[in-house]
Amino acid sequence: MNLVDSSGWLEYLADGKNAKLFAPAIEMTNELLVSTLNIYEIYKKILLEKDENSAIQVIGLMQQARVIEVDSLIAIEAAKLSYELKIPMADSIIYTTAKLNKAIVWTQDINFKKLDDVKYFKK
Repeated sequence: MNLVDSSGWLEYLADGKNAKLFAPAIEMTNELLVSTLNIYEIYKKILLEKDENSAIQVIGLMQQARVIEVDSLIAIEAAKLSYELKIPMADSIIYTTAKLNKAIVWTQDINFKKLDDVKYFKK
């Protein structure tokens, strides 16, 4: 299973220089997990930069994967991880969601670089 961090989604959607690196994870929807936190972050970013219709279309694409709700178990485990590793809330939720679902995190976010089960791509 794979979980693409919001930085990877945005790179893919913008057809940035690393877009092709994220394509295998994003396009294999039967192996893809999406956190509701990813949906929040991507929807907000596209809403700010484009419009609501574009944001809705992207969320439709994301929802072709298996969407994982942020429940109390994820919240508590993510809080512990954030405390222990001193990483931001959103990153700890994404990483915890992946770990609890035995998924690999695909990202360009440096906060994930040294964590296990992460495919990190330099921006």
